[in-house]
Amino acid sequence: MARARTLHLGAFMRPVGIHTAWWRYPGGYPDANFNFAHLARFAQTLERAKFDTFFMADHLAVLNMPIEALKRSATVTSFDPLTLLPALAVVTERIGLVATASTTYDQPYHVACKFASLDHLSGGRAGWNVVTTSNPDAAKNFGLEHHPEHADRYERAHEFVEVVKGLWDSFADDAFLRDVESGVFFAPERMHVLDHRGEHLAVRGPLNVARPVQGWPVIVQAGASEAGRQLAAETAEVIFGAAATLEDGRGFAEDVRGRMARIGRDPQHLKILPACFVVVGDSDEEAREKRATLDGLVHEASALAALSIALGVDAGAFDPDGPLPAIPETNQSKTGRERAIALARREGLTVRQLAQRLGGYAGLAMVGTPRRIADEMQAWIEAGASDGFTIMVSDVPQGLDDFTGKVVPELQRRGLFRTAYEGRTLREHLGLPRPANRFFP
Repeated sequence: MARARTLHLGAFMRPVGIHTAWWRYPGGYPDANFNFAHLARFAQTLERAKFDTFFMADHLAVLNMPIEALKRSATVTSFDPLTLLPALAVVTERIGLVATASTTYDQPYHVACKFASLDHLSGGRAGWNVVTTSNPDAAKNFGLEHHPEHADRYERAHEFVEVVKGLWDSFADDAFLRDVESGVFFAPERMHVLDHRGEHLAVRGPLNVARPVQGWPVIVQAGASEAGRQLAAETAEVIFGAAATLEDGRGFAEDVRGRMARIGRDPQHLKILPACFVVVGDSDEEAREKRATLDGLVHEASALAALSIALGVDAGAFDPDGPLPAIPETNQSKTGRERAIALARREGLTVRQLAQRLGGYAGLAMVGTPRRIADEMQAWIEAGASDGFTIMVSDVPQGLDDFTGKVVPELQRRGLFRTAYEGRTLREHLGLPRPANRFFP
């Protein structure tokens, strides 16, 4: 029998949990998202389990929901990722450190500088999750009255990523001579001034940070809309996917890798790691009871607000016990809208039922014993539906400890996951090549 493919595992910490009620789970740490000691312990736990990445999202505004729902959300406060991850770099040695930064509200020079610095501070473990920002309330925090249109955000994102990569290539790897005798610190001919002037951006350069250890920090992307898939095909090295079924995952992987091949990118230089919510039990029944307990802690106001955010419209106007009506296009996330509509249709859910599912977590979930979860993960990678998973634990610390202490050993026993890191950089963990400098081949 042929040996099964090995997989990759990232941890999406958001900064801690994806489920609305994670902070209310019995025995949990309600303050974990703003407690550095807890976060350091989580990162070290993941590193002992040999995870590829610790992945932290960012929010440029509090969630756009009514105050009755907002007051129940733990995401109302968290550390800035690019302040937290350098601190975590000091207390870890191997695990990759991925943070979100927006191409809509950040500037390329800032993004290039911060991620290059993180890559040097961590010894080559940085990754940038490229987002266009879906929350329209972010606009008002940056002096704008209106959130840019979806198509405009993605056009800017394409240009933004190319500018950042150009800035990372400002210096050749051998540019810094530091010749004490001659007094020459760097070779001017090994420095490139980008002088970019495009449709959306004008950036002179060069970057005031040496070329990153990895050449470029690993580029991560999560969009599943048509525009998001094309951006991923052109720029991404890791996709934080949203497929809820194995069949959808396989179709998504084939689509994006096909797009890569058509534009001349090697499809093997991409790792697809769909988001996967996990609840581990010593029996399947125990795991289902844990999930039911967690879902039962979601307040009705939070559930309805989550549905409204996903759809981009006020779901409070719908008949709660009727089917989901036709939903118009909006300027918010198309991926979230399409995922909610597909779930309602696939399972025949009423508005109330759909809200309750989204109020907790409605994407891909693996609930059961370590053996059952390992079986499902193995099926995905053997079918070509993914290269691994971005794990979202049910609660902390117990849910994290259960996955790392019970599921990971089962994956290792099957030869599906590493027992030791083979390299030191995130690119080495993922098997991704170090990109050549476009200006100094």
